[in-house]
Amino acid sequence: MKIDTEIRHVTKAGANLFLELGFSPEEARRLEAASRKQINDTRLLKQQLMEALAAWISEHHLKQAEAAVILMVSRPRVSDVVNKKVAKFTIDALVEMLSRVGKPVRLAIG
Repeated sequence: MKIDTEIRHVTKAGANLFLELGFSPEEARRLEAASRKQINDTRLLKQQLMEALAAWISEHHLKQAEAAVILMVSRPRVSDVVNKKVAKFTIDALVEMLSRVGKPVRLAIG
C-alpha cells in the first residue's frame, strides 16, 4: 500500500490558518487571536522559568558545565537556558530543572 504524500496546499506565512480551514471570517479572527494569546502566555511563562534558572546559575557562580551536571542536562542545554531559547524547552523540563536545584515552582492562576 502506497501512502499519499502529495502536497496539495501550502498556507502562506502570515495567513490565518483558521480562515483557510473554512471557519467564518469572524470565527477565524477569534480563534487566531486566542491562539496567539496562548502562545504568548506560554512563551512568557517559559521566560520566567529560564530567568529563575539563569539567576540561580549566576548566584552560585557556576560555569555552564558545572550547572549541567547539577541540572542533569547537557552543557548546550544550559547555554540555551541562559540565552532564553524558549522554543527549545517545555514548561515541564524547566520546572524539573528548577526542582533539581531546590526551587519549587508554584502556579498562580488569575
